[in-house]
Amino acid sequence: MSNTPQTIAAHEQILHFPKGQKPSLSPNEWLIWSGSQDEGGLPNLEHGKKKVLVPFSWWVQHYHEDDIQSKAKAGNIGVWFAADEDILKHADLIEQGKAVWPVVAAHFPIFRDGRSFSTAALLRDRFQWSGEIRAIGDVLIDQLLQGARVGFDSFALRPDQKTDVALKQFDLFSVTTQNSWRDKRATLSA
Repeated sequence: MSNTPQTIAAHEQILHFPKGQKPSLSPNEWLIWSGSQDEGGLPNLEHGKKKVLVPFSWWVQHYHEDDIQSKAKAGNIGVWFAADEDILKHADLIEQGKAVWPVVAAHFPIFRDGRSFSTAALLRDRFQWSGEIRAIGDVLIDQLLQGARVGFDSFALRPDQKTDVALKQFDLFSVTTQNSWRDKRATLSA
């Protein structure tokens, strides 16, 4: 059996686009653990990245363990939601997570699956999540504008995506026709 954790691939740089600020890049400090080889414990983080995004389904089973709580309180554990996760069923756990998760993520298993856009919108609108929400998985440059409108403020692009092109996506349109998490739609002034 391999000691290498099963992960979800991501670009080495994260594109951040906080509300009211300009987009920027920073090194990706988070391992996105798939949890598929789960035998109960976290992957060994001693030789690589020190922070890990774990599947929310794994968190539900292990969050009460002392070592998990300790790492979470130190800011080293966040969670990611699968595209088919019904987050409304876990409202209490997500409310508790606001105190310990520095980042949450929503997974795009394939670029044409848009269910994670709804997850981000629910987190912002119903859960009043004010922390970072990251798009992970098969995240393409073409999805950045839509993601930024529904509530994502960081993006772990697929490794083959060009970050210089990604940074320019947010300046493509000066007028919007729908309200979004970021702003109200543009209106004509007489």
